[in-house]
Amino acid sequence: MTNLTPGILEDVKIHVKLKISALWIAVMLLFAYGDIFSFFRTGLIEGIIAGKISGFQINQGFLVGSSLYIAIPCLMVFLSLVLRPDVNRWANIVLGLLYTATILLFCIGEEWAYYFFLSILESVLLLVIVWYAWKWPEQESPMKSVT
Repeated sequence: MTNLTPGILEDVKIHVKLKISALWIAVMLLFAYGDIFSFFRTGLIEGIIAGKISGFQINQGFLVGSSLYIAIPCLMVFLSLVLRPDVNRWANIVLGLLYTATILLFCIGEEWAYYFFLSILESVLLLVIVWYAWKWPEQESPMKSVT
């Protein structure tokens, strides 16, 4: 005989670290697909071949800066799982807000609907990261004093 209640699905509490890490993965996938979809834009590949993208010269500095911009969220997938809670919380709040701001700045002058759509999704996910980090549960005291 089992103690299962028919029709009630099992639910498991997911730790905030796993939620935040999964959100960083989702943000990175949206970044990647946004870049991939950009290759379908008329003239983009020709511009890249000519050494320019979105008004920027493609050079060592641009590629290092772009690599750093992408490396930070990639590292946050892992760091969100292993950093101490206090450091983890503030890293996710600061980086989530910073990346939301840069995504919105990158929308200036943009004309393509897919870009706005993905930017909105990325921003929402980043703000959810900030929210989870802000609302990080406090650890319960193992021994409550009895008076």
